[in-house]
Parts: sequence; C-alpha cells; structure tokens
Amino acid sequence: MRTRSFGISGLLTAVLLLCVTGCGKETVNSTPPLASATTPANGATGIPVNQVLTVAFSEPMNPATINAATFTLTGPGGAAVSGVVAYSSVNSTATFTPSANLAFNTLYTIHVTTGVANTLGVEPAGTLVSTFRTTLTAIAVPMVISTSPANAATSVPTNQAVTATFNEAMNPVTINTTTFTLKAPATLQFPGGVPVLGAVTYVAAGSVATFTPAVALTASTLYTATITTGAMDLAGNALAANYVWTFTTASAPNTTRPTVIATIPLNGATNVPVNQVLSATFSKAMNAATINAATFTLTGPGTAAVAGQVAYASVSNTATFTPTANLAAGIYTATITTGATDLSGNALAANYVWMFTVGSAIDTTKPLIVSTIPANGATNVPVNQAVSATFSEAMNPLTITTTTFTLVGPSTSQVAGTVSYDPINFIATFTPTANLAAGTYTATIATGATDLEGNSLGNTGAPNPWSFMVGTAVVTPPVNLGTAALFGGFSAVTVTNSGNLTVINGDLGTTGVSTKIVDFHDAAGCSYTETPVDTGGFVNGTIDTAPPAPTLNCTPPEGTGPGAGTTQAIATQAATDALSAYNALVAFPNGIDVSSLGGGAGELGGRTLAPGIYKSAPGSYTMLLGPLTLDAQGNPNAFWVFQMSSSLTVGGASAGSSESVILMNGAQAKNVFWQVSSAATINYGGGGTFVGTVIANTAAITVSSAGVAAITTIDGRLLSLTAGETMVNTVINVPAP
Repeated sequence: MRTRSFGISGLLTAVLLLCVTGCGKETVNSTPPLASATTPANGATGIPVNQVLTVAFSEPMNPATINAATFTLTGPGGAAVSGVVAYSSVNSTATFTPSANLAFNTLYTIHVTTGVANTLGVEPAGTLVSTFRTTLTAIAVPMVISTSPANAATSVPTNQAVTATFNEAMNPVTINTTTFTLKAPATLQFPGGVPVLGAVTYVAAGSVATFTPAVALTASTLYTATITTGAMDLAGNALAANYVWTFTTASAPNTTRPTVIATIPLNGATNVPVNQVLSATFSKAMNAATINAATFTLTGPGTAAVAGQVAYASVSNTATFTPTANLAAGIYTATITTGATDLSGNALAANYVWMFTVGSAIDTTKPLIVSTIPANGATNVPVNQAVSATFSEAMNPLTITTTTFTLVGPSTSQVAGTVSYDPINFIATFTPTANLAAGTYTATIATGATDLEGNSLGNTGAPNPWSFMVGTAVVTPPVNLGTAALFGGFSAVTVTNSGNLTVINGDLGTTGVSTKIVDFHDAAGCSYTETPVDTGGFVNGTIDTAPPAPTLNCTPPEGTGPGAGTTQAIATQAATDALSAYNALVAFPNGIDVSSLGGGAGELGGRTLAPGIYKSAPGSYTMLLGPLTLDAQGNPNAFWVFQMSSSLTVGGASAGSSESVILMNGAQAKNVFWQVSSAATINYGGGGTFVGTVIANTAAITVSSAGVAAITTIDGRLLSLTAGETMVNTVINVPAP
C-alpha cells in the first residue's frame, strides 16, 4: 500500500533521530479510510437538481487531497460536471456543489478516486463509484404516489409488509417507526388504534418506505397505515399533510412465490437499441430492499459485468436496470436471482435468466399518448372514475408519478391521488384518493414521463392535456372474492390432477380431508395422494384441507400437530367467501344478451366484447367458433361478468379444438368473472388460454382430459362450490390483486 508524507521533512527527520536514541515503539494505523456517498445514497432516484453532493469519510482526511481531481461528477456519456469541491474537518465530509443545476431525469455518477488520503497518507482501498437519478420536474413538497396494499384493499395476506412510495428522494433519517405507523382498530386502552410493532426501512432506489410487522397481522381486520408530516425530503420539506390509508386482511398468509411475467427486452430480442433500459415485471408486489445490484445483473458482450443503476418501481411491480453508458453491440444476459422476494418474504423459485442482442442504433422515437379514459370532452363521467392514458410504447415506470401525471379539479386545485402503471399494456392510471365532485377536470401528463430509452413524451397523439365533465353516477366495482382470491383451485369435494406439467401459481384447497387433494405436492414437502409413476402437480403456494395431514414429513404439519385445524379454517373461510361472491355475481343487474349484438345466442366465440355484464339467454355459454376478445378500451378498471343459469363449455373435445380468451387495451384477468350455475368444461382437448375467475355452483369444473399432453393455461381461478374439480397438465396463474 502506498503512503504519502506530511511534506514537513525537517520535523520527520527530527522525530526519526529521537527514535534512534530510544523512543518507544508505536503502531501506526494503516487501515484504509472508508468513503461512502451519503447524499444522495447510491442508486437513489428523485434527487433535486440543485442538490449538494456529500461524501462522508470514516476518519479525518488530508484536505489537500480532497479536490476537483479526486472528487468528480459525471453525467450522460461520461461528461464531467463542473463544480466546487470543499472539505469540512468537523465531520470529515467532502462536498461537491455543481456550478449550475443538474438536468432533470438524468443519471449521474459520483467518483472518489484513491488519490484522496487520510492524515497519515493512507488512501482508500479502491475508487468509490455511486450513481443517482435526478427528479423528473421541480417539486415543491414530497407526496406519497403509491401504496401496497392500495387504499381500501381487501383480502390482504396476514404476512404482508406495507409500503409507501414517494415522488422524490426522502431523508432516510425521517422515515422511521414514528413517521410510518400501522394500527389495528381502537380499544379502550388505545382509543387512537392499537399500534403494530414492526421495523421501517427506506430504499433510496425508487424512494420506497416499508413497514414490516414484527408478527403476522390479525386475520379479517381493518388496519390503518399513516405517513406523518415528520417525513421530509432531502431539502427538509415535509409532506403537506399526514397520508392515511386503510386495508383489510384475509384469514391466511400468502405463500405463493413471485414470478417474472414480462421483460424488456424480450428473451431472444435482436437489434435492441444501445440506449435501452432493462425492465422485469413481477407477478406481485416485491420487497424493494431485495431488488438491487446483487439480484438484478447484466453481463455482456460475453461475461463482462455491465455497470448500471438498479431500482424498483412499485407503481408497476417492476425492476429497472439503467446502464451507466450506452451498450455495445453484442449478446447480453440479464438475471433476476432468487434473492428477490415479495412483501411476504417469498422468493423466486429459481433464477430468471433472459438474453438479447444489442444492435448499433439509438432509439430517439418519442412516445405518444394513444388514448385516454375518460376521453377528451367526455361528459357525465362517474364520480369514482380512475383516469388513465395509454402510450404507444413501454414507458419507464420510474417516471410515472403524481408529479408527471396530474389532475386538476373544478376549483383549479390539484386532486390528491395515487398512480399505477401497467407495463404490459403501457397504461398509466391516476386514482383519486376520494370521489370526484361534479364539474370540469383537466388531466395532464408532463414531458418528464419518458420511455425506456429516455425519450420524453411527444406532443402529438391524443389530446394532452385533456378535459372531461364529472356527473353524479357511480361505477359498479368488481365483486369481492375475499380469501378465495388466494386460490387457483378450490373445491368443496375433490381437486384431482392427472399430469406432471400441472402448476398452480397460487393456493389450492378443499373443505374436505387431505385425501381429497389428488396428485399434488407443494413447496413445504407435502405430497397429496401422488402415485409412484409420476411427479404430480406442483402448488407454488399453500394447500389447505381438513385433517389429517397427507404425509408425515409435512413442514409445517398440515392438519395435525400444534397447528391442527388451521388450514381447515382457512379452507372453510374461502368456501364462505366464494359463495358470497357467487351470490353477488348472480345479483348483478342488467345483463346483456350477446345475441342482441349479432350472432348465435349463447355463443361467445369470435366476438369482441366491451366491458359489461352479459347474461346467457339460453342459460349456457359456449366458446366454439373462435377466441373471445375482451377490449377494455384503455380503461384498466374495466370488468366483465358472464352470468349463466346452466353450463359453460370452452373449446371442443378433440385435439387442436381449444379456444382462448384474449385481453386487449388494458383488460385484466382479475376483472373477469364467470358465474356458472352447473358445470364448466374448459378445452377438453387440451391447450389454449382461458381468462378469469370461474365460480361453479352445482356441478364439476373440468380442464382438459386424461392423456392430453398439451398444457392448458388458466389466468384466473377455478372455484367449485359443491362439486369436484379435475385438471390435466394445467397451469393456473392467480391474478395479482
């Protein structure tokens, strides 16, 4: 290790001569000093453009070594940013004050080289490199832009952590158990609500605060979360008012592992732009602290690691990787490791890996707004309408905030609300915190909203801003599934699988004994009536039944032991909730007869249907003449209810005769419901993709048939109230809430 002299040679000579004559031996501290970017934190997003940068050292430093050569800031393309460097010996902190405001929405990199040294001349072990991204636009006060669970959410797992995302970087010191609280309903002892004990963390990359309860939450209980005005940004600005939201828990924890459901670029993509930002979207909300440079990596061309900033955008359950420089042409490999976990602590089952090839082009095409909900000039808009905009291409979810997506009401005051972004359909949604008042509203998406190549929003396409008139009507919400929402398959009798390719990405259950679950196993090591000749179906969640336990090696024991009856209680509650949902679906009014739209009565195949309630005139529905397309018309809150007093038949019985449900323009599987009075048979010949939650009353639900190898996919749930359920090589993906 190289050391530096003090530059006072005479004094050093005198000291050495004295030591020759007998001075005592002393140990010189040669431990390298440590440096870390404290403001902003490494990977931070939403940093003010006038931010003074600081680097704190672990010990006093030699001021002469802290200068413009050893403490530098670079912007896009590695361009140096001019500024003034200073050092304070009071707190061993170096500062970099830019000569001018930084650019908005731009990635910057701090460099502190090994040329710096402590007062003994010892240098750090290596160069410090720290990245941060500036805020999208000028911000007056910090705001909460998104929460998980969302306000008024129901059926929240009892083991889920609670998060709040801000529109800018916050001072981590002010995000703590005093400013972020969670309370159960009030009691005589705690009239303001019973405090929940837990830990609070803050992740600068994405500006996400997380409250993790010390123990599981109480089932079926209303909780109140609060972010107080004690939470401040880096400039000391506080929230304008306390931010309060509520949610109700389910009667069970969530044990389903998260999955990666979409990536940009796609696996195998070619001619990817050199300025591409990578994204990976998960099936559920993730723990932001587990989305970092260790769990999201990029290598290429070849095996060389690519430097970049990793952040988590909670508005879309998406991780982003922003390379610090444009990519070179060649083949790249991106990886999300099993270190990434959801808010209940469930990890990915295996590393998710995808590859793509970068070309030589730079993408400079600006994204456009294709359509809006409500449309410009719309009248009599419901008071509980969410406002949305559909883009022409994938957007950077970190740029979709209440800073870039605003709504102004009749009194010209900004409407409070939260934002979300659908990264698959490219739809940004603004959800007002409270119902709107009658009058004229104007929605605006600012140019700070950019695509994944950094291009700001263009000024063509659908009108932006756009205005609409709110009336007095109310949108009827989708049905509440309660705890049944956790289950991919559920039956009051039996759930039987035949095929090694069956996977349930969700829970599986029956109110019967464990032997009523046939040919399944779960991650806990429990095998349910599996035969030696196959490996059975896999449940990527919990299997809930009545005692006894299916096998002796269950961990934890299911149906027996200290927790006897626990899973039975969960299954019983799910059955009750499924019945309530079924009755609610039956009671939905004004069902449309599809034959009034043309075509055969009761035949759904070959149709494109707008959101609404559809009632089968003959009592049954079939889908035999082509796929059914559900068009949300850009409204992410659009829903469909299909009511039938008899049966549902999708696809034919022979191979290759399967039919599918296709979602377009923002339609979501969680908002599609099938109320079936008797039997439901889905693609008996195998294959195809069916979408939505099926609740069948008096007869069985059947998916595919024995001996069929083709996988049938269900993006939804299969809930049977009084009969059995059978499936063959079926993959069920339970929709996110």
